[in-house]
Amino acid sequence: MTTVLVVEDEIEIARVVGDYLRSAGFEVIVVGDGGSAVASVRSSKPDLLVLDLGLPGRDGLDVAREIRRWSTTPIVMLTARGDETDRIVGLELGADDYVVKPFSPKELVARVRAVLRRTRTAERGDEVLRAGDVEIDTGKMRVSVAGAQVELTPTEFHLLATLVRQPGRVFTRSQLLDAVHGVAIESYERAIDAHVKNIRRKIEPTPGSPRYVLTVHGVGYRFADA
Repeated sequence: MTTVLVVEDEIEIARVVGDYLRSAGFEVIVVGDGGSAVASVRSSKPDLLVLDLGLPGRDGLDVAREIRRWSTTPIVMLTARGDETDRIVGLELGADDYVVKPFSPKELVARVRAVLRRTRTAERGDEVLRAGDVEIDTGKMRVSVAGAQVELTPTEFHLLATLVRQPGRVFTRSQLLDAVHGVAIESYERAIDAHVKNIRRKIEPTPGSPRYVLTVHGVGYRFADA
């Protein structure tokens, strides 16, 4: 059974989220603080983490930062309505998606399923994509640049694979959102910028002067075709 770790200090929210996820067929572990979250990811190895950013003490951003040092476990953030800066920072730390409070539990379940679906779609594939020094093995969910392996989150992996499949093609941010989230999942286009920034940090020799993932100003992004 697929296991979801819910990190939420508000008891009622944690209860509702847990109930909806269990009804959707997931095994659920609930913890209420950042330290327990890190320990539980290490010991239980959940398939996905639902992480509230507004935790007491060690906040969710710090938890995400710590987990991303040694794990690519998918993360769906829970954020307050006005915390756009936190959403951007969270995405740049490697979160895969976010849901804004107050939220519909059904929407959260849909987001969890969408992130897990991206992971499983990548794992089921058997393509080996190559463009320049970049090689993507979709079956093993591995990326290498000039022979060196690079660790990407499921969303980063799916986004990069979308670009590499068609080098030179210009994708709008909206098209990339559809590719990585699916049209049924609403998000906002700055999320793509945050994911691209992460990808560049991991694959580019000089992230500030990208060689692979190029910006097409006023439009979106393309993968270098030469």
